[in-house]
Amino acid sequence: MQYKRIMCLDYGDVRIGIAFSDLLQIVASPYETYTRKNLESDLAFFADLCKKQDVETIVIGLPYNMDGTSGERNKVTKEFGALLSQATGLDIVYVDERLSSVEAEDVLAEAKVPAIKRKGLIDKIAASIILQTYLNSKN
Repeated sequence: MQYKRIMCLDYGDVRIGIAFSDLLQIVASPYETYTRKNLESDLAFFADLCKKQDVETIVIGLPYNMDGTSGERNKVTKEFGALLSQATGLDIVYVDERLSSVEAEDVLAEAKVPAIKRKGLIDKIAASIILQTYLNSKN
């Protein structure tokens, strides 16, 4: 049996948080926060990363309004996901990401990470929270 990873993205206009599962797809770990360049470069970066990390599925946090409705961010995220699926040939799974950034902020505050350092960490921590939510629902 060949084991593969699941990659998760916390998609944003400026930064994209990245997390990966372990090979058994049980535990999510933050990987990095990617600073966006342009769409072509972004897609090439993620396609290459998927190959290097032996990814079989991509999970993307889908932003909903607090009342459960979808807004413009939801649409933009799905558009990026469709392009990423074309660039990688991989399936995209969307997971409700409401409050993941708030939870990530709480984790960093509890760990006593200085506020000035949190900005670079919050996106990848949020991605790992989204991915762990997905892994827990799958296992």
